[in-house]
Amino acid sequence: MYQYFNGLVIREGTVGVPAEQVEVLFKDAGWARNTPEWQKEKFTLIFTNSTWAFTVWDNEKMVGMVRVISDQIMAANIMDLVVLTAYRGKGIGQKLVELCVQKLPHGDWFAHTSANNFSFYKKCGFEVRDLSENGTCTYYGYIQARKDGHRV
Repeated sequence: MYQYFNGLVIREGTVGVPAEQVEVLFKDAGWARNTPEWQKEKFTLIFTNSTWAFTVWDNEKMVGMVRVISDQIMAANIMDLVVLTAYRGKGIGQKLVELCVQKLPHGDWFAHTSANNFSFYKKCGFEVRDLSENGTCTYYGYIQARKDGHRV
C-alpha cells in the first residue's frame, strides 16, 4: 500500500526495508552509533520479524518509520517510531500512529517510550499512566469500540 501525505509517500510493508536507511533514522534519534558491519542486518530483520510497518519517503530518502508487533487480534505494541529531526513537527508521527491503530482499531495498543514522548502519545489518543522516567502509553481499543457502538 502506498499513500501520499503532505508531499511524502507512506509505504506499508515489512519486507525490503533498506538497513542503511533505518540506521540513518536510528542514528538521528540517538538510538544507534558505530554499529559493527556484522550487526547492520538487524536494521532489516527488525522489520521482517514485525507484524506491521510503515515507512515514510521523501523521494528516495526514508524520513520516518514505525514498526509494530501484534497478535493481530487483541493487542499491539509500537516498537519503534522515529522521524528525522528535519521532518518533525509536520504531523508525520501522528499519521504513522493513526495508520497503526487502523490496523487493529478495537485492540489494545501500547508504546513503551521515554517520558519526553508522553505528550505526543496523549495527542494520539493514548493514556499515560506511568509518569516515571519511562512508561507505557496505552490505547484501549475496547473504549473506542464502545464509542463506535460495537461493544456494550
